[in-house]
Amino acid sequence: MIITRRTSLLLPALMLMSRGARAGGRRLEVFSTNGCGCCLAWIKHVEEDGYAATVANLPMADLVQKKMALGLKPEAYSCHTALIEDYVIEGHVPSIDIDHLLLDRPDAIGLAVPGMPSGSPGMGDPDPANPYDVLLVRRDGSTDVFSRHPQAG
Repeated sequence: MIITRRTSLLLPALMLMSRGARAGGRRLEVFSTNGCGCCLAWIKHVEEDGYAATVANLPMADLVQKKMALGLKPEAYSCHTALIEDYVIEGHVPSIDIDHLLLDRPDAIGLAVPGMPSGSPGMGDPDPANPYDVLLVRRDGSTDVFSRHPQAG
């Protein structure tokens, strides 16, 4: 995870607050295909952590066009795309990482969890055999690891 001085000073206070209080009712606009169960489970995850989500169901071709227009490259794609403030959230990004993104405010398109890794929010219980990374998507389309989720207890 990218830890700035500001984050390191605020992290203890953030950990004491409930996740819902941290999100403060921030609004996510989610784009998905109709009836996608893992997308609905991810939306439930972020809502339980205090985010307010609105959902627009799109045909798959329109959803892909939306991803492209937002500057995402195909290797970053997942099943759903969300917008929050000035950022794109692609796929099964944990709400704690969205919290950190909005706190740090890096110059980036947003965050992505490519594909649909088992154990990520909306994709079932954490599995120690399936670690995954959350990527920071830079404005030029390049990526850096934003956080690692090793899934080990």
